[in-house]
Amino acid sequence: MAMAVGVFDSGLGGLTVLQALRARLPEVPFVYLGDNAHAPYGTREADDIFRLTCAGVERLWDEGCDMVLLACNTASAAALRRMQETWVPADKRVLGVFVPLIEALTERQWGDNSPPREVAVRHVALFATPATVRSRAFQRELAFRAIGVDVEAQPCGGLVDAIEEGDTELAEALVASHVAALKRRMPAPEAAVLGCTHYPLMEAAFAEALGPGVRVFSQPDIVAESLADYLARRPEMLGPGTQPDFLTTGEPGRVGAQATRLLRRATAFRAA
Repeated sequence: MAMAVGVFDSGLGGLTVLQALRARLPEVPFVYLGDNAHAPYGTREADDIFRLTCAGVERLWDEGCDMVLLACNTASAAALRRMQETWVPADKRVLGVFVPLIEALTERQWGDNSPPREVAVRHVALFATPATVRSRAFQRELAFRAIGVDVEAQPCGGLVDAIEEGDTELAEALVASHVAALKRRMPAPEAAVLGCTHYPLMEAAFAEALGPGVRVFSQPDIVAESLADYLARRPEMLGPGTQPDFLTTGEPGRVGAQATRLLRRATAFRAA
């Protein structure tokens, strides 16, 4: 029998998704696990990301979460496909945050498996971690659904660390320089994808640096809507259990303090 739904992230970025999930699905208990001891994932190798993500997902299965959402783009990009093909047992589900975003960008319905077609948007800027950019998973998933879309990807080194440390000034400066670097290669993007769940915390800075006329796609609300749709079609993946919980592989006191600062609400973690 399924219990709460698990939400996994390399650190604290997934809390942006969790907030949107709790607002959209208030009746669903979520168990959050941040692998803060090994964060950030964005600079790690793919095999390393796969191993760490599998360990985190198993820990959430132990908590009674038969379904786990990888609220981490790096894990979704570098590990999810391999996990689904080689590792996830038949009675469990592991979902990622990339596909809902691409479905929103290409205006396709969930599970629409028709051939790729032309879409309204032509020039897309992708801001993500170095590992996500390296994986090319975004471009691969996009190619399944759309043709004729030019994606320019900008690896945003240092940004996750600045956000988790609460250094807003540094984070804003990094956003400005990463956007400037991208615009030298793609002067007029029509859409910008914030391809890391930490980045919604800097959404205003991205929007300002990109300027008016660029539509910014941010994951939390898109992913929450997609999961609500999924659970409506697969209610058996839900079960009893009413207590939300926050776990970390890091130091619970320190992680809880960071999370409280980021979310502006008291958030207590326990050791995973």
